[in-house]
Amino acid sequence: MDQKKKYIHAVPNFSEGRRTEVIEAIVGEIKNVKGVKLIDFFPDADFNRTVIECIGEPEPLMEALLNMAGKAYELIDMEKQQGAHPRIGAQDTIPVFPLMNVTLEECAEFAEKVGTALFERFQVPVYFSGENARTPERSELGYIRKGQYEGLKEVVHLPERAPDLGPAKLHPSAGATIVSAATSNLVAINVLLSTTDIEVGKRIAKMMRGPSGGFSTIRSVAFKPDGYDNVAVSMNMFDIDQTPIYRAFQVIENEAKRYGLSIIGTQVCGTLRQKALINCAEYFLRLVDFDYNQIVENNILALVGEE
Repeated sequence: MDQKKKYIHAVPNFSEGRRTEVIEAIVGEIKNVKGVKLIDFFPDADFNRTVIECIGEPEPLMEALLNMAGKAYELIDMEKQQGAHPRIGAQDTIPVFPLMNVTLEECAEFAEKVGTALFERFQVPVYFSGENARTPERSELGYIRKGQYEGLKEVVHLPERAPDLGPAKLHPSAGATIVSAATSNLVAINVLLSTTDIEVGKRIAKMMRGPSGGFSTIRSVAFKPDGYDNVAVSMNMFDIDQTPIYRAFQVIENEAKRYGLSIIGTQVCGTLRQKALINCAEYFLRLVDFDYNQIVENNILALVGEE
């Protein structure tokens, strides 16, 4: 009988990034749950949104996610919420990903159970996306979020915009929640340039993103990260296997040279799999015959996974 423990990675997003007491109360539902580890959380005041990163065994993780969502529904009123980030609900998204000894199919089943429990427990309508999408269009968050909370309220009665679980209307204060499973989470990278000129950053960011002729797996903007005067090209990378970090880095570096600029540093925002950095090491160091077991911590992880 296979006794290997299963671990799922979850990256829930809720629509509050300004009120510290609210953020701490919602994140607190993830903390101190046996079988669940809170990796970190990332409030953003401009977006008015907080991203949580956590991992856990399926059963305790599900209960932690449900309690977190319940607290978000209780403390966030979408009739009053405003922010720069697209959103349709207080607990806007709950995406999950396979981490260890668990398949994508099992994560999709886990997401179905989370969505069903959310509606049954809180009467908040649910949209399924990613691997759980009921239609091809709903596999993309942008389609579900079109018009955001305010716009969705006006069209939610239409069959093509109605929730997958619940009546064809939004919760009067909590809106709706999007639940999904996917192979891996996006990787967020900020590449810092040796300039304070935001317009130059915008030109490079536009060149990088898929819709304007760049990489189909990248969306990017230019901004100045907190604590820096320098401009960064900020990328959401949706497939670092097909478009590895080193390739995007080199294109930004070459484009920056056109303006007499250089790259002064790279920020990794949130988590990423070690494979992403090993790919960079393989490329820049020209590693030959490298094996993942040469990283000593991976041998410890193998032991943990067998417990």
